[in-house]
This record gives sequence, structure tokens and C-alpha cells, in this order.
Amino acid sequence: MQNSSERSRFKEYAGKRAVENKNLGPIVKTVMTRCIQCARCVRFANEVAGVDEFGTTGRGNDMQIGTYIEKTLNSELSGNIIDLCPVGALTSKPYAFTARPWELKLTESIDVMDGLGSNIQIDSRGLQVMRIQPRINEDVNEEWIHDKTRYAYDGLKTQRLTTPLIKTDGKFEPATWAEALTAVAEGLNKSGAKNNEIKAIASALADTESLVALKDLINKLGSDNTALENPSGDAPPVHGVDFRQNYSFNSTIVGADEADFVLLVGTNPRHEAAVLNSRFRRSWLNKGLQVGLIGQKFDSVFEFDHLGSDLRAVKEFVAGTGKFAESFKKAKKPMIIIGSAVNDHVDGHEIFKSLAGFVDTNKAQFLTPEWNGFNILQRTASSTAAYDTGSTPSNSASKAQAKFIYLLNADDFDPSTIPKDAFVVYQGHHGDLGASYADVCLPGTAYTEKSATWVNTEGRSQMGRTVSSPGSSREDWKIIRAISEVLNVSLPYDDPIQIRNRMWEVCPSLIRYDELVPSSTSLEAIQSISSSSSTIRSKSSALKTEALGLPIHDFYFTDPISRASITMAQCSKAFSNPNTTVSQSDKSDEPMAAFG
Repeated sequence: MQNSSERSRFKEYAGKRAVENKNLGPIVKTVMTRCIQCARCVRFANEVAGVDEFGTTGRGNDMQIGTYIEKTLNSELSGNIIDLCPVGALTSKPYAFTARPWELKLTESIDVMDGLGSNIQIDSRGLQVMRIQPRINEDVNEEWIHDKTRYAYDGLKTQRLTTPLIKTDGKFEPATWAEALTAVAEGLNKSGAKNNEIKAIASALADTESLVALKDLINKLGSDNTALENPSGDAPPVHGVDFRQNYSFNSTIVGADEADFVLLVGTNPRHEAAVLNSRFRRSWLNKGLQVGLIGQKFDSVFEFDHLGSDLRAVKEFVAGTGKFAESFKKAKKPMIIIGSAVNDHVDGHEIFKSLAGFVDTNKAQFLTPEWNGFNILQRTASSTAAYDTGSTPSNSASKAQAKFIYLLNADDFDPSTIPKDAFVVYQGHHGDLGASYADVCLPGTAYTEKSATWVNTEGRSQMGRTVSSPGSSREDWKIIRAISEVLNVSLPYDDPIQIRNRMWEVCPSLIRYDELVPSSTSLEAIQSISSSSSTIRSKSSALKTEALGLPIHDFYFTDPISRASITMAQCSKAFSNPNTTVSQSDKSDEPMAAFG
């Protein structure tokens, strides 16, 4: 009575109302007869995800919700409308009819599909992950997760390494753990590798415990040649790792809501941090956030000023050329967000140096007791922890010709960095690129199968919990500890408490769980970049002014888990790459995939 008239012109039809189901793609199942037109999904799609083509059509009894034209719901956040629907009109297509909620064991964990560290709940039955849902954490992911986080779990069932393998005459043969560890020791001895000829490459999915153990092992063998996997090579990062401020998201994820001007450099936050990207869209809609982009254009959910694509555009921005640059200098809380891929660019050092110099010049706005506007957006789960633990090579170590290479779940590296005569050990959970180069394969555990520490792009340490582990796989740090025994360089920790004490010795913030250590606003860190020499990376000595590209070409295929996922293959075919092929097995209900 208070809200509207007690009478209505609407006349109810006799008979049952039936609505045809909509095809929203491979991940959202519709039962539209249940729909009560609350429009929660429409608000989410329009306001949060930025999908304007999703809405309502018709009036009264003829009202329906769907896309205005026959097309799928193309958004990295589309799975969240399932959580919002109060009546089950929108449900999870991969999870449908597979389990009942009361059958499931609930495990709180952390997502590793990007560098944000979203909080998740893993629902499992026996050894199998049945679904993944978001957990509320207002400081990180609020109540959202992206679709790769939610649906790539089926990749945990396929292409798994479940037993140690030794390559004999070009073919892998199953082995016991004792035989495999002995083969590693013999391989190191036969290779004759010494000092920096012993090399380790860690994965984007490596947990902090295994990073610490791997670095300790390599150091005890006399080498300092440890690096993160990188498709463009293993050179040391141009921003350095002496100051955490130089490789972290210093404004914090929550701080992104406070910014009034944002400059994106060589990054696409829609693919590299989809949940963070939703915060920028909200600020753009509600507060008039101004965004500038230097780098390759992308399909954004907010408007931006494209300033250019290369070092020349960076120089012009720093010089104050253009309306955006002039307005940026007047911002109260400005943010510069540099994509982690800029570190790999031919002019990466000069780009970092120019932008750090700009921050130094405008420190009154960028570096205050309440605000640090200089940010690096790490796109992988292990990058920040790797830099915290010093898992980066020196300039001289990175140039050494490796004879013994240890791949810690590394599958996205430059194959040219693997010499043909090198002895290669692959420790991981999927038979991907790294395993194909290996002489010995050691089965490790995926992120759902171990209690491990993850450090997100802003430097927040969080603990993931164990669901289950298949076959003969072991936690990664325990495998490295066992290898140290057979190599006669035993590591001084035998249980999780001891290795976390070692993590505290390396970097105390690594075990300050769910607590964000405030970022430094001192000038020393920024000046270490702005005044650094270009000899940090020799290829930067000659400026090429090449365009900044985007590191992620297919959002749904970025790691061995998502590449093994049938659901992600279907999403890739529907949204990203139509050449991805998905076929069904003739003999069972289990889908099979081939990637073209």
C-alpha cells in the first residue's frame, strides 16, 4: 500500500506459464519456467560484468529474461549469476545432476588461476572435486570469482601424472619413488653440472613452500640460477626484487575503489584480474573514474583514452603531452598499473624507469602516508612469492648454459632455453609441455591437493587447504626435501611447521596470514628503478619502441589445469578461439578434447 496502488490492470492468464530455455553458453544452464523476473542477473550483467546485451524483453505475462539477440553470455564473470538466482532458473551446467549438496565435503581454499588470490570453497566427494564456489572476502574478491576459477576444476581429472616416470630409449616407463629419486641423482652426476649450470624454473602455480625449498636446494648445490617460467626467457626482472614496493600492487585491491585516475600500461585487467576489473567498472559507472591505456587495445567494460602502444607514448605521458596527462597530474588519488608482461618487453627497463621517474617527480600525489599509487599487476599466483623469496637469477646466472634443469611444474617456458643435452627433471601434476622435455617425471600435487601458502599481487599471504591427492603424488616441498637427501645436501625441515619457520626467516610477511603488510611509501624503492642502469637487461640497451602486446591471448587456456579442462575448451570455442575442437567419446560419457 505504501509503495503503489492496491489495484492492477494486469489480468492473469488461465493455464500454466511456460518459457523456452535460453542458450547462454557452455557454463550456465537455464530453466526459465522457474524465473520470477527478479532481475538480479540482469543487474549483475549490466552493472558488474558489463554485458549490456543481457536484459528483459516483453511486458506482463510475456516478460522474459535473456540476450536481446540469439547469442551466448560472453563474460569472464558470467558464472556469478548462478549464485544470485534465488529460484534455480540459472544453474551450473557442468555441475548439474552430478551430486547433492549434503554429499559434499566443503574445503576453504585459495584460487590460483590469477594473481588476485580469490577466496573459494571447494566441494568434493571422495577424491573428486565436484564444484568450486566463491567465499566472501571484501578485501580481495568480495563475493565474486571468474569463470576459470569456477569451472576449470574438471581439468584436475585428465592428463594427470600419478606415478613417477623415467624415460628409457625415448619412452616413459613407470617407476617407484626410490628408483626415480636415484635416477635424478645419477642424472645430475652424469651431466657434470656445477654452480650456475644447475638451473631451476618454477611454475606460475608453485606454492610458497615449494619455492623456498627449491631455492634452498639449488643454493646448496652451489647455484643461484632460479627463475620463474616465462615464454620470453629467464632474464632477471627489470624492476628488481630488493624492494617489495617495486613488484606489488601497492594501492591494494580495496584501494582501487578510491582512485580517481588510472593509467594502464601493457595490461588487460579483464583477463589478468577479472574480479579487480569489476571494481574499475563500478568506479567508472558511479564515480566517473578516468582511465588511460598505453598498450594494445582490448574489449573493455569501461571507457578509456588510448594514449599509444609503445615507449614513445610513455615518454609523451611523462612529459605531460595530451589532455589525459594534464588531468592526471591534478588527480587526488592517481594509480599507475603496470602489467607484469612489461617486464618481458624489449623496452621494459626504459618503460619502468620513465614511469618511476614520473612518480618520483609527482611524489606529493603518488607517495603519501595514506596512498601509494605505483602498482605492478602480477597475473600469476606465484610471482609475488617468488620475488619475496629471491627466486630470480642474477644477470650472470641467467646467461649460464644449463646442464641440469629442474622444472617445478613449469610448462610455459621458452623451449629454446632447454639445451638438448641437458638432463631435465619435471615435477608437476599434469602431462603438459614440461613433461615432454623431461628425463624423469615426479608426480606433484595440484592446488586443491595440498595445504599451502599463496601470496597475491598485493602481498597478502593466504592459506589453501587440502581436498585430496591422486595416486602416488606428494606435496611439492616434500619431494624436493626427499631429493636433497639423495643428493647429500639435506634440507633442514621435515614437517610443515619447520618449513614455515624457514619461510619466516626468508621473509616474515610470508606467514602473516590474512594480514596485509602496509606497502612502503619511501622514495628509495622508486628511485632504485628511476636511477637504475639499463644494463640490467642487455636487450634494453637499444630502444626498439615496439608496441606493447597483451600476455593472455586466450583467457580460458593459461595453465596446465585449464588446458586439460573440457569446460574451458568449450568456453574457448564459444568465446575466444573458434578453432578449438571438442569431441565426445563414443564409448563413455567422459568428454575428450583436442586443441587445434
